Amino acid sequence: MSDSDISGSFLHSKNQNMLLLERCELQSSGDDGDEDKRLKRREKNRVAAKNSRKKQTQRADELHEAYECLEQKNRQLKKDVQFLSEEQRRLMEALKAHEPLCPIMHCVANLGSGTLGPRDVGVPSCLPR
Repeated sequence: MSDSDISGSFLHSKNQNMLLLERCELQSSGDDGDEDKRLKRREKNRVAAKNSRKKQTQRADELHEAYECLEQKNRQLKKDVQFLSEEQRRLMEALKAHEPLCPIMHCVANLGSGTLGPRDVGVPSCLPR
């Protein structure tokens, strides 16, 4: 290959590159509207994503608050159950302590029928007046 062939080939490819560049510039000038639309769409999507993340964070905060409230209520209910269980135990002890002294229980037992209660017809004579 001679020097003239090389330089001619170089010039030819340089001219082709220039033509391609000009074509791209012409196309891009027509694509300015498309580029603007694309940028607007990206900005709109960015804003929508930001709002979505904000709503998700708010929802998570609300759920956390609800969780804390329910945990507090659960702790209070457990305390109530504990208190009521203790009260039931105390009342059962008081009842057991009272049974040997109870005239109503003795009257019912003396009648031989454990099913009669203090308000039954056969029991009133045993009640203190």
